[in-house]
Amino acid sequence: MREVIYEGHILRLELEDGRWEIVRHADAVAVLAQDERGRVLGVWQPRPAIAARTWELPAGLIDPGETPESAAARELAEEAGVKGELRLLTRLYASPGFCDELIYLFEASNLRPAPGSSPDPSEDLELEWRDPLSAWQELRSGDLCSSGVTALGLRHALAEQGREPLAASTGRP
Repeated sequence: MREVIYEGHILRLELEDGRWEIVRHADAVAVLAQDERGRVLGVWQPRPAIAARTWELPAGLIDPGETPESAAARELAEEAGVKGELRLLTRLYASPGFCDELIYLFEASNLRPAPGSSPDPSEDLELEWRDPLSAWQELRSGDLCSSGVTALGLRHALAEQGREPLAASTGRP
């Protein structure tokens, strides 16, 4: 038996069989974009849920009736002011132990300005292109706060570039 405990705009909390708390969450997209120098585009933004400012790949929720690819194109234009050809790299669950949110990770190539795009006025965003290895090392050390899908995107960028993300001092990721 499943009981709905809470229903909001992007999630619903259910209690299954009186013991399993399940979050039904809107699906999302994230976009790995690299420039000609191999730097990765990220967005700094405040995240009240963790009381921190994060650097993440451009990302957002898939609107009702929208495909993952069109959501990725929209988010890339809104958050970064660019567009490009999109290729699905993978999809993954954010936290499958309690939440059904599915995130689609795209890679954008042939980047160019997206005329007429504008950021969502409710978001406080700051763009920054970063070297993926230094971003990875900062994420690994705890000096950079980010998301799992951003970590996966950084590892993908490093693999494409043939760069080693392992720390020389420990030999561990």
